[in-house]
Amino acid sequence: MCGIVGIAVFAEQATHFLEPLEQATQALKQRGPDNQATYRQGRVGLGHTRLSVIDTAPAAHQPMFDASGNYVIIFNGEIFNYLSLRQELSALGVNFVTQSDTEALLYGYIHWGANVLNRLNGFFAFAVYHLPSQNLFLARDRFGVKPLLYYADAQRFIFASEMKALIAAQIPRQINAAALQAYFQLNYVPQPYSMLQNVSYLPPGTYMEMNTQTGAFATHQYYQIPYAGTHETPAPYTYEQAQRQLVTLMEDAVRLRLVADVPLGAFLSGGIDSSVMVALAAQQTPHLRTFSIGFKDEPLFNETRYAQLVANRYQTNHTEFLLHTDDLYQNLFAALDYIDEPFADSSALAVNILSRYARRHVTVALSGDGADELFAGYRKHAAELRARKWQWALGLFKAALPLLQHLPQSRNTFWGNFFRQVNRFADGVALSPANRYLRWASILTPDMAAALLLNPVAEPAIPAPPIAGTDFNQLLLADMQMVLPSDMLKKVDSMSMAHGLEVRTPFLDYRVVNFAFALPASYKINAQMKKRIVQDAFKHMLPPQLYNRPKQGFEVPMLRWLKTGLYPMLTQNLLHPDFLHQQAIFNPQTITHLLTRLTSNNPADVPATIWALLVFQYWWKKYFV
Repeated sequence: MCGIVGIAVFAEQATHFLEPLEQATQALKQRGPDNQATYRQGRVGLGHTRLSVIDTAPAAHQPMFDASGNYVIIFNGEIFNYLSLRQELSALGVNFVTQSDTEALLYGYIHWGANVLNRLNGFFAFAVYHLPSQNLFLARDRFGVKPLLYYADAQRFIFASEMKALIAAQIPRQINAAALQAYFQLNYVPQPYSMLQNVSYLPPGTYMEMNTQTGAFATHQYYQIPYAGTHETPAPYTYEQAQRQLVTLMEDAVRLRLVADVPLGAFLSGGIDSSVMVALAAQQTPHLRTFSIGFKDEPLFNETRYAQLVANRYQTNHTEFLLHTDDLYQNLFAALDYIDEPFADSSALAVNILSRYARRHVTVALSGDGADELFAGYRKHAAELRARKWQWALGLFKAALPLLQHLPQSRNTFWGNFFRQVNRFADGVALSPANRYLRWASILTPDMAAALLLNPVAEPAIPAPPIAGTDFNQLLLADMQMVLPSDMLKKVDSMSMAHGLEVRTPFLDYRVVNFAFALPASYKINAQMKKRIVQDAFKHMLPPQLYNRPKQGFEVPMLRWLKTGLYPMLTQNLLHPDFLHQQAIFNPQTITHLLTRLTSNNPADVPATIWALLVFQYWWKKYFV
């Protein structure tokens, strides 16, 4: 796992744009603390920061050349099936000089071109430059586990693992107004958009080819999730057969992800997904290290006792980080300082501190990410199922909505959270499936997000979800295309790489994903159970106490901070009326209303929006003032 950056200029008089290459590379140092190096040739410069995981020897450092010196690669990620690729390439006459997956990837591209992408099992963002033709090839993994952004204008093309490297390369800084509005609706920016104009994410499952002499480039999709229907998918397996196949696929996905030349462990939250992954890993490697985080003073957010049950069953070397919320608060500004694009999923703070503590013991950690999106594990999925079955009750919910809005709503108490969820259900139940999905995937409605801004746009940058039929798999596809890369994976990548920790996600092995979308939705969710097939397939491997209990999100308690320690920063600085007037982005009246509701007994989701404002303002002051 590493950081990559590249700059290509399209004319000799523009070569001064290559000068910040070293600074841009150093901006990614936390992603790759073990080595930093750059390469320049003509009008192209490449930079790499390395986190050594497979073949830690200096010969495997990057930028890496082939034997001819005609090809050079910079690569962020891991290719888990690199040993089988090496065997194929050796049979073709390749003589390897390292044991790294990078070299296997480089020669795979040399021999098979873009077709190598379909042979890869892993996560990646990489660039290969061919010196004789001056062609540049960029690619991103199937699901967007690894980020890859780019900026283009008439004189230069710049790509990088993170926005901070683009900023260090001195790109123009202008807010993308549509992305800003979408950010407040979702609490993150939906890819391929970014918060800056002329900066985009290369979409998952896509590669780009560029001629660096002319600046002409084209993108191509090499993978898409194999689902294109609008009706319930016919079952290729019986339910029992599908359970056995899922176990087989996950066993191999975990096996591949246990390969490392550095210490390896696993996140263990106490939920089904991480417990499945730990159970499979512990059967394949002795003395597996596992890590959990919990909050001593916030039992609503603490699942560590369930994690301990799994750790005991599989005799893992378990470490439990039990924190006071003040401990997390003390690390808040370190996380804000690392964030280089506004991102307001507050659970990133917990991932940040868990990654920080885990990095003291391991360099690689397995994670259960992806299972909720694949197998219908979120509350919004259960709510959607109810909405489709309770069409007869739509009038009742619409009539009750004015009353429900007066009930006290808060994420930080059991009943407050219950009333909040009931209110959101009643608010969305009468909408079309596509609009309902967006409502339940959002923090604010489009009108509420627009009201925050002095100059709202007519259409925020939120892709329309492909939900037109009755098959529940359409919702899961929308999650895989928007929520997973833009929220969940971005959160884990940025917060883990802030500490030089690689996180691997067995549920996102492409074979598991392809299998999941070949299954009918009824295998995944019914009126009694979310993630039905995951729970049933692995039930014999997990403690019974993990079943029949509510899902607890990996959240942090935010309300108390905003009302106490962070309140002066908000009212006297970041959201002060004078500053808002000078900044000329936000509507001061709307902000005042939100701050008033924050301290009321009915804050609902206002803390999430105030947090989004704080994150944006902190970022804006860092990069625009």
